[in-house]
Amino acid sequence: MTITLQDCRTRDTQDPLRSLRDHFALPPGVIYLDGNSLGVLPKAAPARIADVVQREWGTDLIKSWNTARWFDLPQRLGNQLAPLIGAGQDQVVCTDSTSINLYKVLSAALNIAREDSPARKRIVSERSNFPTDLYIAEGLCKERGLELVLVEPEEIAASLTSDVAVLMLTHVNYRTGAMHDMAAITAAAQAQGILCVWDLAHSAGAVPVDLLSANADFSIGCGYKYLNGGPGAPAFVWVNPRHANRFWQPLSGWWGHAAPFQFTPDYQPAPGITRYLCGTQPMISLSALQCGLDVFTAAQSLGGMAALRTKSLALTDLFIQLVEERCAGYGLGLATPREHAKRSSQVCLTRDEGAGVNGQGSGAYAIVQALIARGVIGDFRKGDGGKGPHKDILRFGFTPLYIGFEDVWNAVEHLRQVLESGEWQKPEFNQTHAVT
Repeated sequence: MTITLQDCRTRDTQDPLRSLRDHFALPPGVIYLDGNSLGVLPKAAPARIADVVQREWGTDLIKSWNTARWFDLPQRLGNQLAPLIGAGQDQVVCTDSTSINLYKVLSAALNIAREDSPARKRIVSERSNFPTDLYIAEGLCKERGLELVLVEPEEIAASLTSDVAVLMLTHVNYRTGAMHDMAAITAAAQAQGILCVWDLAHSAGAVPVDLLSANADFSIGCGYKYLNGGPGAPAFVWVNPRHANRFWQPLSGWWGHAAPFQFTPDYQPAPGITRYLCGTQPMISLSALQCGLDVFTAAQSLGGMAALRTKSLALTDLFIQLVEERCAGYGLGLATPREHAKRSSQVCLTRDEGAGVNGQGSGAYAIVQALIARGVIGDFRKGDGGKGPHKDILRFGFTPLYIGFEDVWNAVEHLRQVLESGEWQKPEFNQTHAVT
């Protein structure tokens, strides 16, 4: 059955989550499909940041470590985030960046795995994992004389051998939006004595996650994508309670000390997740992240992550259907799984190689730039010349907090016009920017 613009408008009026859009400052005329890279500004954030700067810092000064409860904000935000990722209270802290937190947990996981079995000298990860994860793992391997083994998704099961210490995966692939079965993979790895580290950068706030039920070992994630914490927002770290007190993490800064204001010359790690803090925490950034998390707290009364997931799948189903109906014949392919259990909250398209200007490349980057010029904001991820997930990607994120069904219709209509008119071939859309 053909879907019309009016059908999409009707679905928006019937959407039980439509009021959540009012929490965000969306620019007029913009269809923002890049929340999987940088979330939208919560309307509450400017006033909250101003209050932190003008009153808590400007007037109350250093007293605010106590009076404004700056001191325990990483733990309080961790507890606010915990239900979104299936973690318990006092098991999460919001701190540092995803890369730094990965260094902490991957180091701790290697210590645990190799204490139990020194012959385990490999870290296994996915070839198309997000590069920073691979770079951190590569650095640790060089430092410790270990080996980083990269495999395709279908090769993971066979790679879980007795010489592997840690399996490090991103729950949702940043290029394709494909989602791993966390519980099944974790169980398979642990059956071989392998610890699992999960990156939730493209999962937290986008899809339901249950770390405790999956029996995961360690997890980290991002605060500035679906959690809407702002550019460079603090990330988060979770450690299964059975591991939390077993090892120091390597960045043993004073904020992770059991009694930082005793100022002892020796390091004594705080119990539990608090030891995964390092230096003095960034209060302005943490306060902005709190505004993003507050929207998820408001969403609990509307069905929470389950309702968000239902809408997310409906949005991505609609986008896939409309692209295939209205943009056929222009060399577009689908990199994202159709199966709901394997799809996250983004849809990634490929384009045939050689379809670019003068037969060079795929033209995917230029198409995205032409869409951005029209106010439809997605992004582009460069391929490495391989097939499937390694091709050039036109990437579109569908954040159900603020994206509606009419937005999907209009985005596909713009894509159709860009392809049909050939406007993506203009020179200005084929000039590569520093950030793609």
